[in-house]
Amino acid sequence: MANQQHLEIERKFLVKSFDPSISSKSFRIVQGYICAEENKAVRVRIKGEKGFITIKGKSQDEGLSRYEWEKEISIAEVEQLLHLCDGGTIDKIRYEVPVGNHTYEVDVFDGDNKGLTIAEVELSSTDEAFEKPDWLGEEVTGEAKYYNAMLMKEPYCNW
Repeated sequence: MANQQHLEIERKFLVKSFDPSISSKSFRIVQGYICAEENKAVRVRIKGEKGFITIKGKSQDEGLSRYEWEKEISIAEVEQLLHLCDGGTIDKIRYEVPVGNHTYEVDVFDGDNKGLTIAEVELSSTDEAFEKPDWLGEEVTGEAKYYNAMLMKEPYCNW
């Protein structure tokens, strides 16, 4: 199981309306946070049929980029580590939607965050051009309350 590290550059948007039939792939994600602080987060996740542990650093460039390290681990290991997580889990369905030269990841949340739908597009640079489909709403890049780690602490149902 290889690990990956890189600088993650992404833009995040609320979604006005979403039709799952436009997606090329979808899968359920259940994740929890062993550590969720302003400058770092340690996340464990079951994504479809695979497990992962991810460490994310402090956001830079007004929330556009941050260091990310990820390693695939077994689902059994994720299930054990979920017991160390504070505040329960995030449960969502992720849809991958190709738009132009990019793929948007559209997360439709369930549980305490039901009703929230967020789209992210990963870029290779902070100034890279990308198509914005008409189903995108307000940009929320860098707004901490939309980070999954923050949705654990202050879920959408409490807004």
